[in-house]
Amino acid sequence: MIFLGQDATPEEIERIRALLGLDRSIFVQLGIYLRNLLVLDFGDSIFMGDSVLNIILDGFGATLELAVASLVISLIIAIPLGIISAIKQNRWIDHISMAFAQLGVSMPVFWTGILLILLFSVHLGWLPSFGRSDSLWNSFLWVLHGDWAPLRESLRRLAMPAFSLGFMGAALISRMIRSSMLEVLEADYVRTARMKGTSEFKVIMKHAFRNALLPVVTIVGLQFGFLLGGSIVTETVFAWPGLGRIVVNAISQRDFPVVQGGVILIAVSFALINLCVDILYAFINPKIRT
Repeated sequence: MIFLGQDATPEEIERIRALLGLDRSIFVQLGIYLRNLLVLDFGDSIFMGDSVLNIILDGFGATLELAVASLVISLIIAIPLGIISAIKQNRWIDHISMAFAQLGVSMPVFWTGILLILLFSVHLGWLPSFGRSDSLWNSFLWVLHGDWAPLRESLRRLAMPAFSLGFMGAALISRMIRSSMLEVLEADYVRTARMKGTSEFKVIMKHAFRNALLPVVTIVGLQFGFLLGGSIVTETVFAWPGLGRIVVNAISQRDFPVVQGGVILIAVSFALINLCVDILYAFINPKIRT
């Protein structure tokens, strides 16, 4: 019905079924699909007229750009906030940072995005409210030729969706950093380092923060996997042409090849990120290598 419409004749339906291989047994269809996956052949989109691989890779590139930018913003905010909050426990700066974390966790991403649009697009007119111009990679290539305009435009369009996601991520990561740091700061080796006359900065960053990183890395990995899975709400609010928005549109159109390809890419991304996190554990804590 999707291909031929409501007025399709039985003969036309059978022809399409034979063309797609749907007249074969379910096991034969599964075997053909798995064989095609080995060569990255996800088939063709029903509505877009292009191969599924090209469609999801285009969307994945936009989602990857948004995910990396939002994660960088999260870490820039969360790391100093979590460390200072742990060092100044129960003081005014700790209460302010925890209030910020609670606000970031409680505010829905779409609400943050709408507020940013109202402030920076509608009232101030500083930033465009939706869409993506060119990828940052292509913009950097233009910079090599002395043209900074594409890079500025790309950053202007990336700023609000990246910050709306990064604000939520910063709240989660800062709370985890604070909790891990409070446990480590009470450890014997931290007190010993202070008694030996080690500078406070070195005690905090080398002895405390490094040993508090394991649970933080886990949260960061999960957050990055969530972002690569497609920040559907944010991409919808800002009309960002990412993977999540493509999959949602494909679901509404019943474009099943695109849905299958997008889900497989998201699953593979999560698996690879978890693998990278496990490898990173060994670099952070040498005990894990043995």
